[in-house]
Amino acid sequence: MSLINLKPKVTSIIKDSSESTVSRLTKICEVLKDSVAYYDWVGFYFANHEARTLHLQAYAGEATDHTVIPFGKGICGQVAVSNENFVVPDVKAQDNYIACSISVKAEIVVPLFKDGKNIGQIDIDSSTKDPFTKEDEVFLEWMNAEVASIL
Repeated sequence: MSLINLKPKVTSIIKDSSESTVSRLTKICEVLKDSVAYYDWVGFYFANHEARTLHLQAYAGEATDHTVIPFGKGICGQVAVSNENFVVPDVKAQDNYIACSISVKAEIVVPLFKDGKNIGQIDIDSSTKDPFTKEDEVFLEWMNAEVASIL
């Protein structure tokens, strides 16, 4: 499915105020994972700035041991520090990579801002090497801006 075609689904989930925020985030993860062939694991991490850690709040895909990630560690931890998107075409080429699964070949992490502050991120793993494009980044930036409206 085209990422553009996912916008109405994501918007509908976000606007469903009868569901809790975590439930809506989980549904977004599930829709992305189920709709985009190369999105094999999708999760939202949120920052605890005092402890300098990220905490997994919602995800779709295999369970992970990486529910708390220190700032600076792995791709997610680096995004918590840099406040910039990080696209990894080949995780084997990254020195500071935390392996979540042997099948992961690529990763994209896009920070989530609320009132100008990096409060979290969406993290997507793919078992396909180098699948992410600028279209993925633009879509995920849009989606994170929409998600910020319910946080």
